[in-house]
Amino acid sequence: MLLSGRRLYLLLIVLAAGVCVFIPRPSRGVPGIQYSNEVILPEQGNLFERPFFSTRRHPTIAYSDRPSTDVVGEFVRRVDSGAVRLQFQGSGGYLNSVLEGLHVPAETQSMVFSKTSLQSHYISPSNPRAIFFTDDISIAFVRNAPLLEIAALDPQQGIVFYALQNRNVERPEIVRSDSCTSCHESHETMDVPGYLARSVGAGTGGETLEQFGTHVSDHRSPFEERWGGWFITGKTGTARHMGNLMLPEDSMPGRPNPVPLPLASLDGKFDLDGYPSHYSDVAAVLVLDHQVRMTNLMIRVGWEARVALDQAAKNPQDKVAANRVIASNARDLADYMLFIDETTLPGKFESTSGFVTKFAATGPLDKQGRSLRQLDLGKRLMRYPCSYMIYSPAFDALPGAARDAVYARMWDILSGKEKDRKYARLTAADRSAIVGILLQTKKDLPKYFHSI
Repeated sequence: MLLSGRRLYLLLIVLAAGVCVFIPRPSRGVPGIQYSNEVILPEQGNLFERPFFSTRRHPTIAYSDRPSTDVVGEFVRRVDSGAVRLQFQGSGGYLNSVLEGLHVPAETQSMVFSKTSLQSHYISPSNPRAIFFTDDISIAFVRNAPLLEIAALDPQQGIVFYALQNRNVERPEIVRSDSCTSCHESHETMDVPGYLARSVGAGTGGETLEQFGTHVSDHRSPFEERWGGWFITGKTGTARHMGNLMLPEDSMPGRPNPVPLPLASLDGKFDLDGYPSHYSDVAAVLVLDHQVRMTNLMIRVGWEARVALDQAAKNPQDKVAANRVIASNARDLADYMLFIDETTLPGKFESTSGFVTKFAATGPLDKQGRSLRQLDLGKRLMRYPCSYMIYSPAFDALPGAARDAVYARMWDILSGKEKDRKYARLTAADRSAIVGILLQTKKDLPKYFHSI
């Protein structure tokens, strides 16, 4: 039966309510939080220590209040007009058709078997949730579940959420659903509509074991806390991670995790019918870990800059606070982009799915054939430790003052002007290579960048 857009939206609300807990925010008097139209710019603290000081309804953001410009929104319009026809294929439903239409590679498939998402009651180790992604799109598929979940990075608004009823109907409809923000707009997503990459203790049926808590993974996370509830294929050196582990209910935290047995592929783990890949590649999951937080950081930095600049324009006495927010945020974003606090890989990791080649092929390349998408996997994720997300439309859409501050901070680090010990992990060769690649591949790079 075809669900109308309104009925599908109501279904999303019901499903979201079933897996999310509402956490009330303070009602009055806390600096850095917006009440009605009042904005109080923070005088101290970085964006990891304080909440977002406004709301997504602020006129400079207008999340939900104006049309989005993300690539999925354009795809929806083409589907609705009949220019694109989605094909329903077996157990995957519309998955392959959507992947093809949005140019999302099957090699990015990353598998979650913990019951930690909107359609958690359909998820188990024998029926995991598959995540596919590009720089600005994420697609989640659970076999036999009612919805195909789609999220897109809008350069201005942040992550915009969509859903498609994954049943064979005459006119499939992709519907925007802001109800997803009930989970995807929290402290774990940096208080903006963003992505989540959770690691949990998972039982033999995929149930979450509360005694192990919840960790949000990114490239800084210790491996002992990563990938709980995820399948990981390929080799992970000597890392004691939580991937591939299904724990008895009486398991207790505090004991060292065993080194998980490597999986060359998912063959034999469960029925792969409907899934377009036989892998949940370690390299893909590592890249996804980096990208999740990088995406949320860009959204948060952009939102805070727009609100702060608007506030300073209305109230000149707030200019100092606005400049402080922009400069502080630029430091945090630049550090993350340059992998300053990345956890060292414990031994050589190996990809077996073809993801490494597929990811690197999208470039761009400099004249020496170097790219910010080339992976290392020996001691670190990237061969040249600067985030490929610098090419994202969301980075380019940062307010000029914020983007300029990020570039200036990056140059302080890359040029060697910044002398703090933690930046010594970027060798002279690293810094020279990163600058060389950027000079040839990033069009709006400031003129003060030069070969080093």
